[in-house]
Amino acid sequence: MIERLEILWKRISLARQYMLASFVVLVCCMAGVGWWVSREIQSGVIQETAATTALYMNSFVAPLIQELTEQDHLQPEHIASLDALVRKTPLGQEVVSFKVWNREGQIVYSTNPALIGQVFTMSRGAGRAWQGSVSSHISELEDEEHANERQFSARLLETYSPIRRIDSEEIIAVAEFYQAVDHLEAQLSTVQRSSWLVVGLATLAMYLMLAGVVRRGSDTIERQQRDLRDKVRQLTDLLGENRRLGERVRRAASGSTARNERFLRRISAELHDGPAQALGFGLLRLDSVMAHTETCACDKLTLPKASADLETIQGSLREALDEIRALSSGLTLPELDDLTLRETLTRVARLHEKRTGTTVDLDIDSVPDDTSLPIKITLFRVIQEALNNAYRHAGGVGQRVRLTSASDRLSAEISDRGPGFEWSPRGAWNGHLGLQGMRERVESLGGTFRIESGPDTGTRVHAELSLHQVDEDHG
Repeated sequence: MIERLEILWKRISLARQYMLASFVVLVCCMAGVGWWVSREIQSGVIQETAATTALYMNSFVAPLIQELTEQDHLQPEHIASLDALVRKTPLGQEVVSFKVWNREGQIVYSTNPALIGQVFTMSRGAGRAWQGSVSSHISELEDEEHANERQFSARLLETYSPIRRIDSEEIIAVAEFYQAVDHLEAQLSTVQRSSWLVVGLATLAMYLMLAGVVRRGSDTIERQQRDLRDKVRQLTDLLGENRRLGERVRRAASGSTARNERFLRRISAELHDGPAQALGFGLLRLDSVMAHTETCACDKLTLPKASADLETIQGSLREALDEIRALSSGLTLPELDDLTLRETLTRVARLHEKRTGTTVDLDIDSVPDDTSLPIKITLFRVIQEALNNAYRHAGGVGQRVRLTSASDRLSAEISDRGPGFEWSPRGAWNGHLGLQGMRERVESLGGTFRIESGPDTGTRVHAELSLHQVDEDHG
């Protein structure tokens, strides 16, 4: 039941939640204020009625009981005067019962003669009267002394009033009288209804004002929420489109990596089969020409010069052929499709060692064997270029390749212990085609690339790639 209420509560809007909560709070506050006002009105009316009656009664009763200052009972003629006062005066006729108490708790006068002379335990109201206060309340007539009053009504207004000595403030007795409450309760009911009506109208007015303010605020919030939802939906669509475009760019970059390698392989083959073959054939023919010049009957001054020129041409051609073969070899990648990532990195390190005669410290942590071809090509080229730079600028000192994997990320670090250089990322890429090419290869696959270097601190190249790259069909 509670869970169902919680679900229903969460389904309604904040404005309605506030209106319901404020309604409950205002009703509770209205009930509390109304109850307190009603009690105060009742207490005020009772006290005012009691004080008026007590003042009137005391003005007539006090002169008839002054003898209590000297004795503990009243003279018969004074008792008769009190009887006449109660029965014949208009206010006395409103009094249902009347008693006079002395300090010992003895009734010295009562409209019921049977109670005169009896002693009862003094009530709290009588105690306050002996202290000088008029005390009044609506009594349920439950005490033993109320046996006579219960025959008139079930509820009466009970009042205790101090009676003082005429020439001083000394209290010589306490008057107790009971009045019917029908008229009083009717008066109280009218006043209380009026007070409840005023409190209710005030509460309703406050609720309506709050409802108006909250409603306007709620309408504004709902309108803003609708606008925000529309903008979020548009942004979500744009982000989705951006993700799709990003995937297409990454797929295109992955495909272009393999296509570039095929293009470089084609260039390498064409260099090997075209200019390299032509240069080789030219060198063979040049060797034949040089052999003929040795037996040629030429001028003694011309022959040495011609031989020297031919040797120069031969050296240049051999140099060009070596460069073309080296370039062709560098452009060609080994077949990486059937190699694991560990075998790929081992291959690039060993090829570098074979070509340069240096040593590469290879540290490969636990890495997956099954990775996409673009990742293997990118790591091969990045490590190849970084090792070439280490050989050219650091003499191959302290060459080290370290590869680690964590979660779905591959991290490669290529370092050396060479002299290093002053590196600043801002504007430092200009003029460094090798470094720029490495960065573009890594970033084209959604990875990150950075360089750390400084004077006498060596150089460290960091590349990090995601393993979740799409391997397109490169055939």
